[in-house]
Amino acid sequence: MLDLLGEFVAELRAAGIPVSTTEHLDAARALVAIDLLDRPVMKAALAATMVKDEAHYPVFDTAFEIYFAMIDAAATDADGELDALEEASREQGRAEGQRGRGRSQGRGGGASGDVSAEELAAMLVRALLERDEALLADVARQTVNRYAGMEPGRPVGGTYYLYRTLRNLDLDRLQRMLEQAAAGQGPVAPGSLTERLARDEAAARVELVKRAVEAEIRRRLVEDRGAAALARSVRKPLPEDIDVMHATRDELAQLNRALVPLSRKMAVRLARKRRKGHRGSLDLRRTVRHSMSTGGVPITPVFKPPRPAKPEIFVIADVSGSVASFARFTLLLVHAISSQFRKVRSFVFVDGLDEATRFFENQSDPAVAVNRINTEADVVWVDGHSDYGRALTLFHERFAQDVSRRTSVLVLGDARNNYHAPEAWVLADLRARARAVYWLNPEPRSYWDSGDSIVSAYAPYCNDVVECRTLRQLEHFVGALA
Repeated sequence: MLDLLGEFVAELRAAGIPVSTTEHLDAARALVAIDLLDRPVMKAALAATMVKDEAHYPVFDTAFEIYFAMIDAAATDADGELDALEEASREQGRAEGQRGRGRSQGRGGGASGDVSAEELAAMLVRALLERDEALLADVARQTVNRYAGMEPGRPVGGTYYLYRTLRNLDLDRLQRMLEQAAAGQGPVAPGSLTERLARDEAAARVELVKRAVEAEIRRRLVEDRGAAALARSVRKPLPEDIDVMHATRDELAQLNRALVPLSRKMAVRLARKRRKGHRGSLDLRRTVRHSMSTGGVPITPVFKPPRPAKPEIFVIADVSGSVASFARFTLLLVHAISSQFRKVRSFVFVDGLDEATRFFENQSDPAVAVNRINTEADVVWVDGHSDYGRALTLFHERFAQDVSRRTSVLVLGDARNNYHAPEAWVLADLRARARAVYWLNPEPRSYWDSGDSIVSAYAPYCNDVVECRTLRQLEHFVGALA
């Protein structure tokens, strides 16, 4: 068990969940105090010792179900009831001489064709109505035997087998059977609250079937491929490691949920860093006065209270379709922690440029301001394709005089200029005026300078060009900047 726990911890770390050595030891001590056959209790104990962020729990859940798939107290034969049914069916089949012909031998528990589909459906309904978890697990095993068509060594994901099994189960028919069973307990008026409750209860029990079948398929995949190989194939990134530019709708929703606690955490961390990381200048008068009591030996330096200067931030963001998601999350994060900067001004562009600072003024929710940028900002001049050269030129004409030695300029974009003039001299001038110029590129480095990308034209005039594709990378950069 300790070896299995070690492999599980290694998988959590590989997925990005921070698990310290102390937490690993705490988890091992927790396993000593619980019943190892009680998977829900084991899962809760391991989560309590190793998961510190609610957003990390789905990744933990997936890894746990894989690594501890073989430990299931419900994987019994329901007092042999299903085995007896299988034996009766085999006797009947031998008497008829036809049943079971041409059907394949299932893995992990008898011939899958010996129990008819109607008998399986009836057993499934009974298991759900009686909430018999052991019987439900056995029926799930026979269902996978019959319908999944699993082959050892075949490089097919569990989703494929799950789809095949559930399609043949006909879950809609199963739900209707459960509703009819509930209706058999007494008359139910159509459209009544009782009917709706019965329908919801039936749907919830159908979900139990899905989970039981999924658990059985996962167990067999672990048997066939090993937990480590399966975990690598189904591993999902944490919200902070999702590639913003290629995120799905569900992943974008995860990013939105993760952004608020991230901004609060960063604001607290940066404020603490500013207080402790800066020491005031030497107070010569107080140092001499303090040392007079010892004749000047030793001299104990006394420093003035630290008053670290906050930097100014100018953000110039490409909001064209290709990088709009990245610009959105960067603007949200920067303005959410704007209290840690002396001033934050935002500028957005496509082939035209507009200052977006006004959208964030007197706005408690930066997300509302970003949505207004999408609809109200004047960023299109001709064709709506990115023109970095023209946008930088417009910025220089209108706002270059506002850039000072306190200002850090952030340019957000993939530098894909659609073969327009780069006008790199603007960045050279801004570099001379500003404290620093940074370019945040949401594309992988291997894509830079390919096609119409002109990163190398701008890089010599930037203090740094940073690959910034995830919230984790963005958090690291902004934390170092402040």
